[in-house]
Amino acid sequence: MRLSVLLCVLACLCAAPGPVVGGADRSCTDLRQFYTGKGFTLGGVPLTEISGEHLRMCPQGPTCCTSTMEENLAGLSGRETEGLIREAGRSLQAAFNALHRSFDTYFTELHSRSERSLQEALSPLGPLYSQNTRLYGDLYNDLKQYYRGSALNLDETLTEFWSRLLERTFKTTAPTDVSLSEDYLECVAKQQETLRPFGEVPRDMKVKVIRAFVTARSFVQGLVISGEVVRKVSQVSLSPECVKSLMKLVYCPHCRGMASVKPCSAYCSNVMKGCLANQADLDPEWQNLIDTMIQVASSFSTEPSLDVVLSSIPARIYEAVHFLQENMETVTAKVYQTCGNPGETGTGSPAHHEQKKKSGSLTASEYKPSPTAGLRLEMQVSDLSSKLREMRQYWIQLPVALCSKMAAGGGGQDKCWNGITKARYLPEVMGDGLANQINNPEVELDITKPDMIIRQQIMQLKIMSNRLKNALEGNDVDFQDASDDISGSGSGMCVGGQCPRSRPGLYALAPDNNRVRATAMSQTRLSGLLLLLPLAVLLLQR
Repeated sequence: MRLSVLLCVLACLCAAPGPVVGGADRSCTDLRQFYTGKGFTLGGVPLTEISGEHLRMCPQGPTCCTSTMEENLAGLSGRETEGLIREAGRSLQAAFNALHRSFDTYFTELHSRSERSLQEALSPLGPLYSQNTRLYGDLYNDLKQYYRGSALNLDETLTEFWSRLLERTFKTTAPTDVSLSEDYLECVAKQQETLRPFGEVPRDMKVKVIRAFVTARSFVQGLVISGEVVRKVSQVSLSPECVKSLMKLVYCPHCRGMASVKPCSAYCSNVMKGCLANQADLDPEWQNLIDTMIQVASSFSTEPSLDVVLSSIPARIYEAVHFLQENMETVTAKVYQTCGNPGETGTGSPAHHEQKKKSGSLTASEYKPSPTAGLRLEMQVSDLSSKLREMRQYWIQLPVALCSKMAAGGGGQDKCWNGITKARYLPEVMGDGLANQINNPEVELDITKPDMIIRQQIMQLKIMSNRLKNALEGNDVDFQDASDDISGSGSGMCVGGQCPRSRPGLYALAPDNNRVRATAMSQTRLSGLLLLLPLAVLLLQR
């Protein structure tokens, strides 16, 4: 009797519906729809869950993903993440380009206004201006070409200008009955540095002009190099180990029927820090370069400020010529001692005396920029510095930005995807950089084999930082090999596709940089995330 009852119960249990063992009959409809939405076909996609022993990246167990689907989704996760990294890089490049356009517009306007004021400042010189307009124009053209990246040596350029101006002035003011040969005038020109016929103006102006143009050019070149580093590093492919980890992070929840479960924040951080370990190694030199560029930007308003130096060039030239006119008899006598007497000197031409009457007492102070010009410079420096500070921690903030919309929020850390199931993620979060990934539980890395492309870019950052520091001291710098293909970058920051070689200068005038560095170091990490907003938008669209 007992046996018959037991058999009856067993028969009922076998016939009655019960729970699905191992989820074998769970529908894969949601995953099929998701999979086709990603651009894949439904060929081979199961209708219900299958055993997951074949999975190599996702946790094994009941799944809607075949091996082919796992490989396809893994490749997709890598491409999507690389796309987000490139998009963030393009956003940062655009920010550098905007800074370049802003400063370049400001600087070229300063240069143009100074050149336009030449006629007003020098017209009292009469023939000494009207007969030498090309000489003055060539000076401004040389200065502009140097700023744009030409191979001019500013020290030699300015010395040549003063020598030719002495030659022209001597010729114009010579008595009408005296004929000066080309060889004699060349001898006169060579006396410029020894006789100092223009007083101290050439030396003083040379120090200030060289410093202004060297720092301006180094600043825009720093922006070029920074943008190039971002472009090259953003194009570095993710490693196969990283792609596997991204698959597990992003799409394995879909394979397990947990599409709505977001990854744990700490889990996402470890994956991204492992994937971007080499990129994070840029951080020390990147911050050093940004801080140095902030110092250079600050130096533009250090007395004598950039606008004062450029706007006063015409007045300084006038001051120098006026000094020569006042001392022409003494200078002439010394020239005759060195170059010989070309003939009867007489008492000087009427034109010379007329110029002395017209000279008056004009000084450089009358050509200082207006208060509004000074205010614009302060605003320019402030804007450049604040935007550069926002970029300081870009490389170590990149993993944070990638995880900001991908991972679960602070309140969901007990119900998030931890790489295996829906539960809290227990491992600790790794530090930044390759060396700190030795115990990363999510991404396999050989910390003894850094990415060589990124190592090269770290070196470029070091080189550029050193050149900017030299520029702060008024030393000319060589930009030719600051990047292996800077002229072909398409950045638009090198005229004619060239950023030629230049030679070192001889003058130094160092500003106080401590205040700027202290300000830069106090900037919070929050501001840098603003540059990564486009990346967050893309993540929301996924």
